[in-house]
Amino acid sequence: MKPRSLLRTALLAAVCSTPIGARAAEPIEIPVVLPLTGGAAFLGQGERKALEIAESVANAEADPVKVHFTFNDDQSSPQVAVQLANQIKAKSPPVVLGSAIVAMCNAMVPVLQESSVQYCLSPGIHPADGSRVFTSFISTHDLARVLVRYYRLRGFKRIALITSTDASGQDGRQGFEEAMKLPENDGVALSASVQFNPSDVSVAAQVQQMKSSNPQAVIVWTSGAPMGTVLKGIVQGGLDVPVGTTDANMTFPQMAQYASFMPAEMLFMSSEWPPHGAEVTLDPKVVAAQAPMFAAYQAAGVSPDIAAALAWDPGMLAIAALRKAGPGATPEQIRAVMAGITGWGGINGVYDFVKMPQRGLDENDSVVTRWVADKKAWVIVSKPGGAPL
Repeated sequence: MKPRSLLRTALLAAVCSTPIGARAAEPIEIPVVLPLTGGAAFLGQGERKALEIAESVANAEADPVKVHFTFNDDQSSPQVAVQLANQIKAKSPPVVLGSAIVAMCNAMVPVLQESSVQYCLSPGIHPADGSRVFTSFISTHDLARVLVRYYRLRGFKRIALITSTDASGQDGRQGFEEAMKLPENDGVALSASVQFNPSDVSVAAQVQQMKSSNPQAVIVWTSGAPMGTVLKGIVQGGLDVPVGTTDANMTFPQMAQYASFMPAEMLFMSSEWPPHGAEVTLDPKVVAAQAPMFAAYQAAGVSPDIAAALAWDPGMLAIAALRKAGPGATPEQIRAVMAGITGWGGINGVYDFVKMPQRGLDENDSVVTRWVADKKAWVIVSKPGGAPL
């Protein structure tokens, strides 16, 4: 044989005789479904960036199990999300992340429930206890209780509510209607409760209806482009009261887009992730989890917003579950590991899936924040649970 052929033969023999365990393990792929285009892309793109940064942080750890997030664009469409879920199901991955919006998450659940653990990145779904569906962040119903509590403790008794007619808006409406019935909110009432279609180009009529009810504060439960429509209507309609909204609107692109028609006091529901000063005391586990996240974002030259809060912890929890369950873990084994996690420090709070099945967080991990344009930052204005600072 020629020398070059002998060398190739020797190399092939060496590779084939090397024990499999001695080779570098391939990263475990975690499929992710996100709205990378379409109306919800403002959120999906940020969540993709968060997971890419989280992947680099996790893979820098000493653990031999490495991971790789693979991204699929649902185009902000439930129909496309179903198509992607069917494609992913064929590969039987133990865990899937996504999507970012209630409608897409709900559309994926029936497809994936038998084949994978699904970790939805929207807080607006409410999985059954013990199921293979987990969900990110604090429940929208808990967020509703905290915002109403914050308003009540500030002395506001008349609150106007406007929600979109899509799945996210209707979930928010249900949460606020339930919050108003709590004994602690006796004396607090919805002075007006109106709805609008996300495709509407004006909400002037709804704003005038709210304004005529003489509210002391407003709640807007929608996100993305429809949020801009409502804010324009509120400012143009002369409704000058504090406006509170969902965490889904805590993105820097939206703040830049809404700058010219931002209400004087714009409030956002949140978990414990925003940077804060000595006025807020967090669990040391949360502080320890936030430090590498903030450092990694700074190294990447970007600032975290709600996309980080919604995606970072689910990504890290999925990685932790895969590492604990071991190679070849089944979806049921991953579910069991997830369901048993307690005392896990994340950027949003300390997770306890025994106390709060499928979610891990509750209203005690929620704070109210205010957008401060001069600082280009969300500033925490309540204690965890909603009591004003």
